[in-house]
Amino acid sequence: MTPRSTLPNGVALFTKRLKAQALALGFSKVGVARAERLTTEEQHLLNWLARGYHATMGWMARTAEKRTHPEQLLPGAKSVVAVALNYDTPPRHTDTPGVAKISRYAWGDDYHAVLTEKLTALLDWVRAERPEAHGYLAVDAQPAMDKAWAVRAGLGWLGKHGNVITREFGSWVFLGELFLDIELEPETELVPDHCGVCTACLEACPTKAIVAPYVVDARRCISFATIESKSETPEMDTHGWVFGCDVCQDVCPWSRFRQPTTEPRFAPRAGMVAPTFEELAALTPEDFKRRFAGTPVVRAKYRGLKRNIAAAQGGVVSGGAGPSGPDASSRPPGSREQRRVKAVQ
Repeated sequence: MTPRSTLPNGVALFTKRLKAQALALGFSKVGVARAERLTTEEQHLLNWLARGYHATMGWMARTAEKRTHPEQLLPGAKSVVAVALNYDTPPRHTDTPGVAKISRYAWGDDYHAVLTEKLTALLDWVRAERPEAHGYLAVDAQPAMDKAWAVRAGLGWLGKHGNVITREFGSWVFLGELFLDIELEPETELVPDHCGVCTACLEACPTKAIVAPYVVDARRCISFATIESKSETPEMDTHGWVFGCDVCQDVCPWSRFRQPTTEPRFAPRAGMVAPTFEELAALTPEDFKRRFAGTPVVRAKYRGLKRNIAAAQGGVVSGGAGPSGPDASSRPPGSREQRRVKAVQ
């Protein structure tokens, strides 16, 4: 790819206009990276998979090559536009007895729809300006390494809890990418790792899922257990959480820089911030659909929520919080001991 110093002036100007358009569409941050093979990140991913840290998420292994080779997502890809959208809102969780906890990212509308809408609008703008351009959108569900691209595009750094941290919003951001087959001016100044010697997230994780700085074992994670796991019965005490978990983000010192989102669709819906176990347990399948339609909670499904309620109240059948001991990482994917977090990609 052409070095930044030799890029035509028109490329730099168009990149600046594209970034301005992304911010105008409501994104909180935007940056550009070269669409090149993620060599270092690929090795980390393969090591993570080899240890079984992806739990039963077989699709992580099946799509590993696509995740690190952008040309497999978009032939001829030259640039990656990485975006971040702040989702924090003023309410906070409570530890009041009888109250269930839902991860704050799921309090409002599903972020997949919101980010996809904005990225589609950005691609439409690019095509209007550059009709020859082709693009590929990625918002978590696609086989793209969102965190790696965010770091390479200068949006923030990878925190020890496995989430990207920004100086402006902490880690309370959704990530997305627009892959393009046209030249853009990439960032030259990346954000250094500001975690320092802090280990607050590792110490606070209720199930010790952060097995080492920057490494999350999904088999131990409350987020995996309450969202991705297909188990019929609870396999770990989820410490009051019925969908996701925010503990590692809440204790991060960089969370003090959180700001209320400007996206109204992320505002908490009624009954999402502090629902009681009693009211959730009383929901019928129809009630579940009405109450959580259009939110990330539907991913857990009705029976998953019922299972999660039991787990959050300590109703564990296997008596553990994930694998432990020297052979923990060698347990086969799909085994009863497996769980997950947001994968360190």
